[in-house]
Amino acid sequence: MTVNSSNLRNFLQGLSPVDQVGVDSRAAMLATRSIKTTSKRWAIDTAISMVDLTTLEGADTPGKVRALCSKAVRPDPSDPTVPHVGAICVYNDMVATARTHLDSISGKDIPVAAVSTAFPSGRASRAVKVLDTQDALDAGAGEIDMVIDRGAFLSGKYEDIFEEIQVIKELCGDRAHLKVIFETGELVTYDNVKKASFLAMHAGADFIKTSTGKISPAATPSVVLVMLEAVRDFYAMTGRRIGVKPAGGIRNTKDAIKQLVLVNETAGPEWLNPSLFRIGASALLNDLLMQRMKMNDGYYPSPNYVTLD
Repeated sequence: MTVNSSNLRNFLQGLSPVDQVGVDSRAAMLATRSIKTTSKRWAIDTAISMVDLTTLEGADTPGKVRALCSKAVRPDPSDPTVPHVGAICVYNDMVATARTHLDSISGKDIPVAAVSTAFPSGRASRAVKVLDTQDALDAGAGEIDMVIDRGAFLSGKYEDIFEEIQVIKELCGDRAHLKVIFETGELVTYDNVKKASFLAMHAGADFIKTSTGKISPAATPSVVLVMLEAVRDFYAMTGRRIGVKPAGGIRNTKDAIKQLVLVNETAGPEWLNPSLFRIGASALLNDLLMQRMKMNDGYYPSPNYVTLD
């Protein structure tokens, strides 16, 4: 079935409801899975490669962004075997700074993701959202993290959101991947998360993303599970694999490994790579690096061995 704005509502209303108790129970069960030492190093390196290293503060400076880019390319300057991160995520006005610095330090393979469409609220006219996105693309963004208007979604204006995603996707073209942020803490129910997931995927999203990181709750295991089930089912329907990006609240290695278990057991091992799974975070990378050092040396290093972001 081809889903467009004219039959979107019927499609979304026909989705099966989410079993909230079942989802919470399965997410809790998967969180108890342990990973053996031989697999933990792989898990840590995989998680590092999936991090969208993020700074989205009003106090961001070019110097801070350049330092973050340097860390993205060489997370541990003393150990060249540590993989680089998945992306750098910044506001529009820092995209050119990030792109220029990455290109100058052998970071050409690391995309710059820009938050767009009136982030974090999504409350602006479509014309403003288009200009916001075009500005990021012109500055060199290789990924656009757009936000949906949650008020419109909760008011049932699904067609408006569908068309808006299509417009932004058309702007991105082949220049940038499009991540669509739901702000799941404001969508309230798992059924709404599922509807938003299918809406965004049918509209052309390359990734679906839980949150802006500005509102709690954010990337809860249950919400991520619902979204992973959606991309799995969408692939079965269409043959297209869509990525998932949890963001907000994933702060340590244990949290990151739980995410990898969710991915493997729900969507499948094909999603265990940065092209289909990312983790939006800032503090997480430091903990991953410290856990990695402990595996190498047998003890936790001082926090002074990693940079503050």
